[in-house]
Amino acid sequence: GTWYQPGSGACGFENSASDLIVAVSTEIYDNYPGYTGGNPNNDPVCKKGITVNYEGHSVSVTVVDRCVGCATTDLDLSPAAFERLAPLSAGRIPITWNWN
Repeated sequence: GTWYQPGSGACGFENSASDLIVAVSTEIYDNYPGYTGGNPNNDPVCKKGITVNYEGHSVSVTVVDRCVGCATTDLDLSPAAFERLAPLSAGRIPITWNWN
């Protein structure tokens, strides 16, 4: 898992660094069951919950964006969400995650 500075996400919401949010890979975003392409704001993955785990810590986040540079199962977390798991200076951490 990594972190990023959120803004206007692919789901159509304006997001901030203090929100507990996540961007999933383009692979997951574009192939989520029920998404037929077109307007990314209409992707059913938007607002889905994910629990992210790292070294005994966990955080619940909401999908609001797609991460173009992420590998299939990588997640890009908001700074607030990442800091629930590790300091931002960690940069990239080996997480596990599951859909809520």
